[in-house]
Amino acid sequence: MSRRGTLFTVSAPSGAGKTSLVQALIESTENICVSVSHTTRAMRPGEVDGLNYHFVDQQTFQDMLGQAAFLEHAQVFSNFYGTSQRWLEDTLKQGQDVILEIDWQGAQQVHHKMPDTVGVFILPPSQETLRTRLTGRGQDDEAVIDARMNEAVNEMTHYVEADYLIINDVFEAALDEFKLIVGSQALKLTQQQQVHQELLSGLLS
Repeated sequence: MSRRGTLFTVSAPSGAGKTSLVQALIESTENICVSVSHTTRAMRPGEVDGLNYHFVDQQTFQDMLGQAAFLEHAQVFSNFYGTSQRWLEDTLKQGQDVILEIDWQGAQQVHHKMPDTVGVFILPPSQETLRTRLTGRGQDDEAVIDARMNEAVNEMTHYVEADYLIINDVFEAALDEFKLIVGSQALKLTQQQQVHQELLSGLLS
């Protein structure tokens, strides 16, 4: 009997390296994927429908919302984002692990509805490093950077709500820790009981 997949929420302030770590994990680990959210925002150059997001119009999103189709959803400025409950359940039942890249508020929604979810929070090694990473993008002026830093400090206070904490200082070390977290979930008693049900029955009969 195959095990049920594990749902992971991964949260971090902007500039902590969350997306890079998740991408590296997906590329180097079998049987795990990233959830693709539905969104009403416009598709950006280079994005692919169904790969980056499921792009839908406002009416379609509101219809799905009315049908309780989302595990969690959020409004960011004038755009909506949501995680499909059906897709998630189907994927987990197939034994595949799923990562939700999500902010702390979304993670709270998910953990409330699915208590078995494993929460991972990623932090930078210092505020100075975080500012350097944000400045290095070369996209924002100092006022915007200051605002992002203030927002990041508020976000980082929510690390205590996660099950695991990764400090992304040396990327490879952080990735190794991430892999250990994912791998350890498959070895939990409840998971091993599902996989080795017949073996355990034989041992104890």
